[in-house]
Amino acid sequence: MRAALLNVFKPVASAWLLFLIAMSVFSILNIDFTITDVIYRFQGNAWAWKDTLITQDVLHTGGKWLSLAMGLVTLLLLILSTVVTRLKAYRTPLLYLFSATLLSTLLVATIKHLVNMECPWDLVRYGGERDFIGLLNTRPSSMPASACFPAGHASAGYTWIALYFFFAAIRPHWRWAGLSLGLGLGLTFGITQQFRGAHFLSHDLWTVMICWTVSFVLSRFLFHPSVH
Repeated sequence: MRAALLNVFKPVASAWLLFLIAMSVFSILNIDFTITDVIYRFQGNAWAWKDTLITQDVLHTGGKWLSLAMGLVTLLLLILSTVVTRLKAYRTPLLYLFSATLLSTLLVATIKHLVNMECPWDLVRYGGERDFIGLLNTRPSSMPASACFPAGHASAGYTWIALYFFFAAIRPHWRWAGLSLGLGLGLTFGITQQFRGAHFLSHDLWTVMICWTVSFVLSRFLFHPSVH
């Protein structure tokens, strides 16, 4: 049991160590602000794309409904796998996929409500009314709560990184297509939110890391080691 746990947590710990170092470099070099400055100036020093049909209705609202529909289809197939003979072989992979996507989404949402950070559109630098308070800085008690970290909408896409492990278990040659779908959805939703002024790039990177961690850890517990 101890060896099995080490096989799970050693790669996760290594990945998080490298990630935290990268995020430190991000902070030191002000990469978030450099990128967001460019996006903001590109829109004429305003968030001109904040409420457009494409960004707000199609990619933001529509994206959430798409991810929800994918989750409901997964749940339906999982339920059917308990009674339909042809689907019984997929029960564990479907349980994994549903659990990984649900837990990733819930974890990101929970952190958003526990950690107070402003969206770019809230900041004085980008036409808002608040000062920037870093993740590790002390937040003044007079400052109202804000739930902009990590990137919630991007998690609706990045949670489907779990498709890599799902397909690795049932159709190994499809695993990269599954990963591409998850990353593609996450990038689309994440970049949309950055152009709306809702998130910095680092917010998306934290979401990717959280979703990958959940998917990887669950896959180690539910699948044969050959899947990895």
